[in-house]
Amino acid sequence: MPEQTRPDELGAAVERLAGRLRSLSQRRLQAGAAAAGLDLARWLDREAQLLEFPGREPYVMPDEGVFVVGDQLSLAGRELLAVAAPPGHSPLLAKAREKVAQAARAVG
Repeated sequence: MPEQTRPDELGAAVERLAGRLRSLSQRRLQAGAAAAGLDLARWLDREAQLLEFPGREPYVMPDEGVFVVGDQLSLAGRELLAVAAPPGHSPLLAKAREKVAQAARAVG
């Protein structure tokens, strides 16, 4: 059985990565870090929308540029936690934590 992910652990991991993205140079962001962060933010946002608005096609988070991707990630993480924190969403939270870890490795 996979280890359970607590919402506060996921939130902290998302905020650490968002802070890392905010601190990177433009060169590092453009070299792929921003793309990794945006991909994760879009996934988190999509999962949150699927829970909050079942039956509605989720909107796609826009690419607002490399300098705001940390903020987009932070927002998407908070949105997912707001709708997935109640009991019953442990598998989703575990998958989200895994995706955050993967993105953190990609960002460096």
